[in-house]
Amino acid sequence: MDADVAERTEIDPAEMLGLQLEMRYRHIHATAMQNVPLCNPALGSAATGFRICGGRALGIVTTPWFMNLAAVDIAGGVQSAPVASGTSVRICLPAGEVEFIAGELDAIGRVDSCSLFSPAFEFETMEAALETAMEAVRAFFDPAALEPAAAPPASVNRRDLLWGNFRKQQELAE
Repeated sequence: MDADVAERTEIDPAEMLGLQLEMRYRHIHATAMQNVPLCNPALGSAATGFRICGGRALGIVTTPWFMNLAAVDIAGGVQSAPVASGTSVRICLPAGEVEFIAGELDAIGRVDSCSLFSPAFEFETMEAALETAMEAVRAFFDPAALEPAAAPPASVNRRDLLWGNFRKQQELAE
């Protein structure tokens, strides 16, 4: 699998970091997390929606034991200010400021995580988990997702419509 990632040179750095995280968590699941009751046997590891935001790679990481929003420094890019593992850090996203916990991951480096689900027993299938991850990506990175839904259209009363009152109500509402 490492060779597959290395061969994909056309991939952007954020997607590459997402794939590296996915592979790293697959390895952790196959070794340290093997047979741990905290793991949901219906889930695997996946990286969803990784993109560059504020000079870092951000996206959702799903594993059998958690779903996190993750922020990772990009090699050759501006590195985050050093902080001790376990320290809270705030990162501005299009959806607003989000609190993360700083950490280190072997073979990756600094990974700041915001827990969305832990443990991840809410999901009956990997497909359901990935749908949730995509919705989370949309919520965190699409500012339009934060806009309130449009108000339902006013009900039209036939009498008001015939007497011209409907237009007056619309003008007052605007």
